[in-house]
Amino acid sequence: MTVPSTETTPSLIEYPSDFPIKIMGPMHDDFARTMIDVVLGFDPEFHVGKLETRPSSNGNYLAITATVRATSREQLDNLYRALTSHPMVKVVL
Repeated sequence: MTVPSTETTPSLIEYPSDFPIKIMGPMHDDFARTMIDVVLGFDPEFHVGKLETRPSSNGNYLAITATVRATSREQLDNLYRALTSHPMVKVVL
């Protein structure tokens, strides 16, 4: 089975648009700040008002929803790669 290239697959997202990304990682004092720094590398206008946090029921993990200003598929792909490869991150949705 041949998987189509992402370059030729049409995007379902209209650009520019606000796009929520959920990031989950350990409950750690620096987790949210570190994720904000990563997001700022791809959306320089991102600010803490575009961030929601929610601890897990046992308090071991923190879920962060960061609403970024998506300007292109390449930007989102690069942001997802940066987040998923970060050692503090467990899951990105």
